[in-house]
Amino acid sequence: MNLEAFILGCGGMMPLPNRHLTSVLLRREGELFLFDAGEGTQVSLRRLNLKWKKISVILISHTHADHVTGIPGLLMLSSQVDRDDPLYIIGPPRIAEYIETSRRVLDMYINYEIVVQEITEPGIVYQGEGFHIRCFSLRHTKPCFGYTLEEDKRPGEFHPDKAAALKVPRGPLWAKLQSGEPVQAEDGSAVQPDEVLGPPRMGRKFSFVTDTLAFHDLIYDVAGSDLFVCEGMFERELLGSAREKKHMTAEQAARIASDAWVKKLALIHYSPRYAEHDLKQLLKEASAVFPNAVLSKDRMVFPIEYEG
Repeated sequence: MNLEAFILGCGGMMPLPNRHLTSVLLRREGELFLFDAGEGTQVSLRRLNLKWKKISVILISHTHADHVTGIPGLLMLSSQVDRDDPLYIIGPPRIAEYIETSRRVLDMYINYEIVVQEITEPGIVYQGEGFHIRCFSLRHTKPCFGYTLEEDKRPGEFHPDKAAALKVPRGPLWAKLQSGEPVQAEDGSAVQPDEVLGPPRMGRKFSFVTDTLAFHDLIYDVAGSDLFVCEGMFERELLGSAREKKHMTAEQAARIASDAWVKKLALIHYSPRYAEHDLKQLLKEASAVFPNAVLSKDRMVFPIEYEG
């Protein structure tokens, strides 16, 4: 089952000619989840030829303009295609007011159901088949949340030799055992999945964190992520400014990634003070702490693979 993250925009505060505002799209076997929707989101969707009408959920970190100004255009765009399923929008308090005001003031034509869910406390905010999306509190200048999409554990590795020894005929019964269903052997005995499977294997985990001070408990929320997309807005020299504005440096993001044993860190939400050639300083400082750090760029794609 494919899982991949598309960086639609990597900038913070204001868009630049080659840097749209922060937005990340996660595609899981054709189903799409959008994390934040800054200005320019539609442009990257079109350039990547992504099927925006398959976006199931839009998850918003907070209601600062550089994270939500792409939403109205997406809502209007979705009315131009046939859409049967509702669109879920999940975010902090006042996200419903923002959506409703935008619809009213812009006199939007909407021909599908929009379900807005305001977060009242950390926890699971969306449940799908074989996965869930969880939110957790961040520390910014207004209510702000990070998100993880976590897959359920997968059945362990199937051992054909054990199935054959238990007289389970090759074919559909093997498939049932692999999916966790007990079956009946040729001699009539019951065979349980744990008799032919190894220990359960972990699913994949994606984490999205932006606009926050660095704090210790973040480690537990993003622990073990296969891909950790995290703001690295400033270099170490501007740590004071980061603290004042309640943001993170690239080095702080890397330290969280290291302590949380994530597999890959993709920095995002750069200050507009950094031109493209200046971003290498952010990467240099992050890589010194966590070698598997990369600079995300608009329209970059990150496949997220199973391990084991």
